[in-house]
Amino acid sequence: MNKGKNLSDSGNESISLETLRHSTAHVMAQAVKRLFPGVKVAIGPAINDGFYYDFDLEKPFVPEDLDRIEVEMRKIIDKDSAFIRDEISKEEAIDLFQDMKEPYKLELLEEIPDKEVSIYKNDDFTDLCRGPHLASTGKIQAFKLLSIAGAYWRGDEKNKMLSRIYGTAFLDEKSLAKYIDALEEAKKRDHRKLGKELDLFSIQQNAGPGLIFWHPRGARVRDIIETFWKKEHYRRGYELVYGPHISKIDLWKISGHIDFYKENMYSPMDVDEDQYIVKPMNCPGHILIFKSRLRSYRDLPIRMAELGTVYRYERSGVLHGMMRVRGFTQDDAHIFCTPDQMKEEIEGVIDLTRFMMTTFGFDYKVYLSTRPEKFVGTLDNWERSTNALRDALESCGLEYEVDPGEGVFYGPKIDIKLIDAIGRTWQGPTIQVDFNIPERFQVDYIGQDGESHRVVMIHRAVLGSLERFMGILIEHYAGAFPLWLAPEQVRILPINQELIGHAEELASKMMQQDIRAKVDGTNEKMGMKIRNAQVEKIPYMVVVGKREIEQGTISVRDRKKGELGSMSLEDFLNLCHDRINKRTID
Repeated sequence: MNKGKNLSDSGNESISLETLRHSTAHVMAQAVKRLFPGVKVAIGPAINDGFYYDFDLEKPFVPEDLDRIEVEMRKIIDKDSAFIRDEISKEEAIDLFQDMKEPYKLELLEEIPDKEVSIYKNDDFTDLCRGPHLASTGKIQAFKLLSIAGAYWRGDEKNKMLSRIYGTAFLDEKSLAKYIDALEEAKKRDHRKLGKELDLFSIQQNAGPGLIFWHPRGARVRDIIETFWKKEHYRRGYELVYGPHISKIDLWKISGHIDFYKENMYSPMDVDEDQYIVKPMNCPGHILIFKSRLRSYRDLPIRMAELGTVYRYERSGVLHGMMRVRGFTQDDAHIFCTPDQMKEEIEGVIDLTRFMMTTFGFDYKVYLSTRPEKFVGTLDNWERSTNALRDALESCGLEYEVDPGEGVFYGPKIDIKLIDAIGRTWQGPTIQVDFNIPERFQVDYIGQDGESHRVVMIHRAVLGSLERFMGILIEHYAGAFPLWLAPEQVRILPINQELIGHAEELASKMMQQDIRAKVDGTNEKMGMKIRNAQVEKIPYMVVVGKREIEQGTISVRDRKKGELGSMSLEDFLNLCHDRINKRTID
C-alpha cells in the first residue's frame, strides 16, 4: 500500500481537458455528498465536451440544485486541497467502501481482476478511480453544471434509475463562455423544437416512443430528398429493389445477426408454424434477390439500392427525437462484385458520397473503422477488406483517421462524420466491405473459367437513416431549408382580402411551374403576414397590391436579403428555377 503520497502526474505545466474534466466530476461528487446526506455515488467519467456523475438519492435533483452544488464546488476549489492517489489492496478497498455504504463502488470492485486498485481522495471525499487527476482542486477554474437527466445504472433498464448531472470544464473562462454560447445556439437549432414549430414531424406516445410521424411539410422535404437520391442512383448504375418487412428467423441465423446483434432485434413472432422477425437490416433481402437466379461474371457488378425501413430495439433512455429511433428508413445499397472490381466500386461509392454531402452543404471527417472484439470470418479476409478500404481512400486523396475496433461484426468500414453549421459532428455515410456474409449465404457467380466463385459484397449508406438525416438537416439549417429543399418555397401575401383571388391565380401559375407556393389569406396586416412567413422560414415572400397588378409585376422579399424589389413573374420564376437546379444552399 502506498498511503498519503500524491502520485498525480498532472502538474501546472500541462493539463489535459480529460484530466481537468474528470477532476471536476470528482469535485462535483464531493459537493453532492456534502449537500445531500445519504446519497450514493456511482460513476463519473469525462466525456466529449464535459463530464457527468450518476447518483442514487431519495428524491431526484431539480434544476435549482445545480446552483447550490456549484457554490459548494467553489468552496472546495478555493481551498486548493491536493488530490491524493493511494494504491490499496482490493480487500482493503472492499472494506473501505462497505464502511462508506457505497454499493455501486462495491459492485465495480467485484469486477476488477487486479489485486490492487487506486483511490483518490481530498479532504472528506474518497473515490474509487483510475485517474489521473489534477495536482489539486485549485487548478479547476472554468466550469459549469449544465443539466440533469435520468440514467439506468450501467444503461440497463432492469437496473435502478439514477440521477445524472452533466457538466463541463475548460482551461479558461473564455473557452467556457464560447462553449456555453454554442450550447445556446444548439438549443435554438434543436430539431425537436423546430420540428414542432415548423410542423415537420411528431412522436406520438399513443403509438410508442422512437417512432416518427412525418407531417405533410416534413414528408415533402423527405420526398424531395428521396427523388434526388433515386435519380442520382439510377444515373450511377444502381437498380432499386424493395423487400418485405418481416422474414423467417432462419434468415437471421444464417446472417449471424442472431448471434451478434440479438440485443438490437425485436422478439420473434409466430406465423403459422414458423417464427418471423421484423428486419433490422436490408442486406439479407438483397442477397436473396441476387441468388434468385444464376449470375455470371458478365453481370457484375450488380448495384442494388433500397430505401428500406428497418426496426431496431433501442433502450428508451437513448431515444432522441429523429436522431435515435426504433423504426427508420435506411438509404441502403449493396454492391455485388468480383475481387478485381472491389477497389473501383469503393471509389465510386466515395465519389457518390462526396457529391451528396457537398450538395447538402456539409463538410466532413473520414475514419477507417477496423476489426472489433466480436467478429465473424477469417483474419485474412478482414485484412483484405481493410486494405481495400484504405487503398480506395488513398487513391481518392481523402485524409482519414483510423478508428480501432469500431468496425461492424462482419467487416471493416469507412465512417464519414458530417460537420454541421456550428461545428458539431454527426454520424453520416458508411461503406463496408464484407467477405463474411457472402460466405454464410454462399453467394456465388460463374467466372470466366466456368467455375463458381464467391462474390465480394459492399454495404453502403450515403445518407444513413432518413430520419436522422432529416434531424441533422433541420439543425444544420436551423429549420431554414435552402430553396430546393423548402417544403413551401413562396408565400404570396395579398395586401387586402379583395386581392386573394389574384394571389391564388399567381400561386396556381407558380405550382404549374413546379414552384411550391401558398397564399396567406388571413386578414392580418402586411407586417404580421411578413413576420409569420419569416418565423415559418419561407424562402420568398411575394407581396401583391393594386400597383403590382396594374404594372404586371410582383414585389419580392427574400428571407435573408430582405426586399428584392419589383420584377415580372417570368423573371422571378427564372430566378427560382436557377437556384433550384443548381441546388444552391445560401
